[in-house]
Amino acid sequence: MADIFDVVADPTRRDLLQVLLDRYVTSDSDSGEISVGEIVEKMGLSQPTVSKHLKVLRDHGLVTVREEGQHRYYSVDTSPLEELEDWLIPFLSADFDNDSEAAASTVFAAWSGVQVPEPFRRAADTLQHPADAGTAVGRAAAAASFQARTALQDASHEVERRVIEPIKKKLGRNDK
Repeated sequence: MADIFDVVADPTRRDLLQVLLDRYVTSDSDSGEISVGEIVEKMGLSQPTVSKHLKVLRDHGLVTVREEGQHRYYSVDTSPLEELEDWLIPFLSADFDNDSEAAASTVFAAWSGVQVPEPFRRAADTLQHPADAGTAVGRAAAAASFQARTALQDASHEVERRVIEPIKKKLGRNDK
């Protein structure tokens, strides 16, 4: 099963979540529901594509669905994003500039106009719109998740090659 990083790594799902979030923010109701047909219209995608991605989001608890006859109404549920938030907070709150307390939070620093560290300034300069930050964070999280899995697989193979296989040879067992 994919983890939350894999789910939000997909740009279509991030766009879908943005549509749902926009509806929630601009809606007069507490639910912020939107029909599949409206999502299809807003995103310009086929209904099967939207439904496929909604299923992934639903399976990971990022959206809720209410059925009314043949119609389905979706709304965003941000509680599963807490895992992603928990992972990001140490990076966002690291003290990159010891000369300023306001810079202890990179996000606050950027918002308040305090000088942010060079790598973050370079990244921020490439963003055309604040919403692009979500895409950048999603890609970074997906890359980090992929790198961690790859490193773990590499380490596992290395342990197998350097430790397990020699022990098997000494014991006269060549099965793998």
